[in-house]
Amino acid sequence: MNRLTPLPKSLRVGFAFALLTALSISLFPASSLSQLPVIRFVRDPDPAPEFKIKDLEGNDLNLVSTRGKVVLLNFWAIWCGPCRAEIPSLIALQQRYKDQLQIIGLVVDQDDEQELRRFVKEEGLNYPVALAPGKIRLDYGGIAALPTLFVINSEGKVVQKHVGLFNPSLYETEVRALLGLPVAVKVETFDDTGEIFLKHADRATMLPGVDTSGLNTDQRNAALHKFNAESCSCGCKFTLAQCRIYDPNCQMSKDRTAAIVKEVSSPQEKASPEGAPGPQNPAPAPAPAEASAPPASIASPKP
Repeated sequence: MNRLTPLPKSLRVGFAFALLTALSISLFPASSLSQLPVIRFVRDPDPAPEFKIKDLEGNDLNLVSTRGKVVLLNFWAIWCGPCRAEIPSLIALQQRYKDQLQIIGLVVDQDDEQELRRFVKEEGLNYPVALAPGKIRLDYGGIAALPTLFVINSEGKVVQKHVGLFNPSLYETEVRALLGLPVAVKVETFDDTGEIFLKHADRATMLPGVDTSGLNTDQRNAALHKFNAESCSCGCKFTLAQCRIYDPNCQMSKDRTAAIVKEVSSPQEKASPEGAPGPQNPAPAPAPAEASAPPASIASPKP
């Protein structure tokens, strides 16, 4: 009798994973895919800005050593209620995917390091925590609200950014998708137009609190050019476009962009017969809608 030779363990694991993936997909007919929840990742992501600091235990903390793992880079503070609320789920997530995931907590606006150490110990955080220098906060576009979490893939590129308290299942779904594990969601991609990094604000065709619906294509392009060429006067050192994304509540950038929309919507002066009245000024463009306030505003360092 011929005896079957057992397959190597690596092949058995591979076949099992392929079978599980196929099964998870087969459970959702093509007609139902459009009804699945959607998660979104940046189509052409930027490398995560590197840093080299010490965690609270005195150990080196950087991103190079995490390559090959998914990283959740979490900016938070102990005084931030939403930050504290999501800590138990982050602890559970780190434990569940400890060999494939690395969560890093970067604390902002914390003067008492001993108080932070007590908090970390009492809460049982199982991932490294460090104080976030101003440079790191600026490298990641400035942290206007807490918590702010960056999702970094195994290649060290930032594929998503979340501001505020989110359902913990979203983080786990994103982690599983990036690890190639079965997920019952539809994965879509998008271009970063400043949502992740402000340097890409010049790609944006729409900005928070700016109404360009009354402009034609040429006028909209002219307005966008001005938004990205002119600096905001609020002291942020950002362009108007960057300031609208970074701080939707900035009244100066809101007023100036509204004025630019009005300027570019005005018809060009045309030559008229001598003595004939000139064209009347058009009605002002509608004021942009009020933007909602960020979850937990903080004082970010000026660039």
